[in-house]
Amino acid sequence: MSYSAEQVFSTLRKVIHPEQKKDIITLGMVQGLEIVENKISFSLVFSSNNTTNIANLKQACVKAIEEGLGKDVQIRGNIKAMTTQEEEPEKPLSKVKNIIAIASGKGGVGKSTVSSNLAVALAKAGAKVGLVDADIFGPSLPKMFDVENERPQVLKKGNKEIIIPIEKYGVKMLSIGFFVNPNDALVWRGPMATGALNQLLLQGDWGELDYLLIDLPPGTSDIHLTLVQSVAVTGAVIVSTPQDVALADAIKGINMFKGEKINVPVLGLIENMAWFTPEELPNNKYYIFGKGGCEDLAKKMDMNFLAQIPIVQSVREGGDSGVPAATDSNSIVGKIFAEMSEKLTKIIDDRNKKYSATKVVEIDPNATCGV
Repeated sequence: MSYSAEQVFSTLRKVIHPEQKKDIITLGMVQGLEIVENKISFSLVFSSNNTTNIANLKQACVKAIEEGLGKDVQIRGNIKAMTTQEEEPEKPLSKVKNIIAIASGKGGVGKSTVSSNLAVALAKAGAKVGLVDADIFGPSLPKMFDVENERPQVLKKGNKEIIIPIEKYGVKMLSIGFFVNPNDALVWRGPMATGALNQLLLQGDWGELDYLLIDLPPGTSDIHLTLVQSVAVTGAVIVSTPQDVALADAIKGINMFKGEKINVPVLGLIENMAWFTPEELPNNKYYIFGKGGCEDLAKKMDMNFLAQIPIVQSVREGGDSGVPAATDSNSIVGKIFAEMSEKLTKIIDDRNKKYSATKVVEIDPNATCGV
């Protein structure tokens, strides 16, 4: 069975652009229509400064054509997205107000869990939030948001390719995990890993954001140096458990950011796994990893102490199921993250009022940071 261009255009007039309130045919967005028997293909052309509705409009086109022309039509996978060329290239991250690094000295302290839940809590409070999974060797963000099967679209914008972040729970996100098999071990040399981070940061179509959180890998590495050399980091948040071995590594992370060559403000310290509370005994606290170690360290180093997060089953379940615990504002952990996000927001506002913006760090590539 074959279809006419008039039939295709007629069905697509039912697809309305959600912001411009006009159909995509009237807006001139449908170009390059090709019809070969029952196979239909065309391009949707978006302006370079408005690519937020690509996935939704493509789905709407598929639905309109299948409903209007029948299920035998071959349209799925045949719609391409294109953007018009910008007259002046926009500087990467120029519309991002604050870039916040989330770091830990030691692995296994729940830094990615904290990053994901903090991003959700900030978004629930009304902020525009982005999240970059910079743990290039062990990306976990796709699993924690249940978007493992999603694949960000890559579009041509002038002479540059841009990556459209995946969005869920009000958080725009990018991770190297979106582009690799989740079962594959990522064995990359330093330059490959840092190149991947720069692509996520500088080629991501982030748009306007109040906060872009960067979930860094544990320790101090090339990734950390690449971050501060690529973008101006507003400040860092350190995550640790209260045990001495984790605190010793947290101190190294703190000193790296506060070091003379990097000089990124440390906004505060978060104590994760502060105690264990069984769901059947909500008033009981068992200090498995020690008591108050991070709070004591914050006082000792004259730093902000942001929160204590207990070990509760819902946090683990949320991370495994892709529904962050912070999505439930009425839960114990949800309330903690809501309060933490409010506290961190005030600290960032105060920092921005009192001090000038952090500058991109210039480091001799042959030198060490001395931390």
